Amino acid sequence: MRSPKNYFVYILASKRNGTLYVGMTNDIDRRIHEHKNDLNEGFTKRYQVHNLVWYEVHDDVLQAIRREKQLKKWMRPWKLELIEKHNPKWIDLVDEDGFVLSLPRE
Repeated sequence: MRSPKNYFVYILASKRNGTLYVGMTNDIDRRIHEHKNDLNEGFTKRYQVHNLVWYEVHDDVLQAIRREKQLKKWMRPWKLELIEKHNPKWIDLVDEDGFVLSLPRE
């Protein structure tokens, strides 16, 4: 899963049903570390959006970019439904060492 040819579209949340952030990266462990440690100025730092609650993997960067843009345009209830379908308990998908876990099984 951690191949350099993978691209990740992800959703962070401040808490269950809280503020949401949609992003895309080619290195999810690094990017989530940056979010959780407020290493970059911006939305996630300002609104304390640090919990990884959903992600998907793509092997094509253009596909990942399209998906990120699609999700950013989605209405909030659709994003909540996507999270609830794959992670109904809104578990932070990052372990104590800062590595991304697999999505819970449905």
